[in-house]
Amino acid sequence: MIFLTRFIKALVFAVYIPLAGHASEEAIDTQVESDREAAGSQLRINEYDNVASDALQAYRAALQRAESLAIYNKQLKRLIDSQTEEIAAVIRQTNEIETIETGALPLMLEMTSTLAELLTEDTPFLTEERTERIDNLQVLIDRADVTVGEKFRRIMEAYMIEADYGRTIEAYRGNLVVDKDVRSVDFLRIGRVGLYYQTLDGSETGLWGKDSRSWTTLPDEYRRPVRDGLRIARKQAPPALLQLPINAPGIQK
Repeated sequence: MIFLTRFIKALVFAVYIPLAGHASEEAIDTQVESDREAAGSQLRINEYDNVASDALQAYRAALQRAESLAIYNKQLKRLIDSQTEEIAAVIRQTNEIETIETGALPLMLEMTSTLAELLTEDTPFLTEERTERIDNLQVLIDRADVTVGEKFRRIMEAYMIEADYGRTIEAYRGNLVVDKDVRSVDFLRIGRVGLYYQTLDGSETGLWGKDSRSWTTLPDEYRRPVRDGLRIARKQAPPALLQLPINAPGIQK
């Protein structure tokens, strides 16, 4: 009996050992499979996290770009508004130019004509130079390729030159024509109040008479003052007081 009991126990133990080994292998396989699934899940989680992180970065970049675009659009609108105002101003100025040209042309013609009259009635100094300047202005006014502004500027420039003649002293050499007799002389211009000549050898000195519209020979006492005046005008001598007859209202020549 005892022997039978031990035999049964041994038989049960022998059967139990394979069964226990098989169960252990299944448990290991289950754990391995579970670990694989967990690792796969972690990989997917990591991928989702990377995707979410990239999406967040892209969202932030999109926000920054949207802010930049908003600022740019705002500035662009200001530029467009400014250009619109400038275009309107140009159109307005263009329309004004047509009106200015219509009114300026008669004025420029009158101003040029006044210069020509001044030259005719004025003391005859630098006659060729001044005549050429007026002739050039008359040609300039008729040119279509020159703007009204440039024409007016040139006319005003001529007036300024004429104005300067009244407050400057000048010496130059030219031809003196008296009774068809042409002589080379030195001219001395003192503003517009006195125009004198002296022959190159200094033997003769004269004055342009504004009232008589002719040249008058001066006494020998004015020979030296005119000569000194020529040297002063040429910056060959310092300024000095000159005793000379002049063409001025209320002063006896």
